[in-house]
Amino acid sequence: MTVRIRAVYEYAGTSREATATTLGAGGLFVATGDAPPAGSILRIRFRVSDGSREHAVVARVVWAHRPGDPGAQTPGMGISFTSPADVAAIAAELEASAELADAAAAER
Repeated sequence: MTVRIRAVYEYAGTSREATATTLGAGGLFVATGDAPPAGSILRIRFRVSDGSREHAVVARVVWAHRPGDPGAQTPGMGISFTSPADVAAIAAELEASAELADAAAAER
């Protein structure tokens, strides 16, 4: 799902704010010029939509594109959520959000 949500990730004792632009039940793309290396474990906090509960999950960096890397990729990182319970909670919220959007579209 394409999104534009604020995310805060913590890695190596620092906290950084970034924008997540792609969200799935199992992971997230975070646009950042300061991505930790692939394989790193971090903690990330975000809300799926305004008013939803804040998710604070542990994730693993699957891949990272840094500014200046070859190719036209947006700098950032692909992360995978590590807890099955977190994945289930995010998936349920994404499904409920999609159902609400479908219902609103049908009313128009």
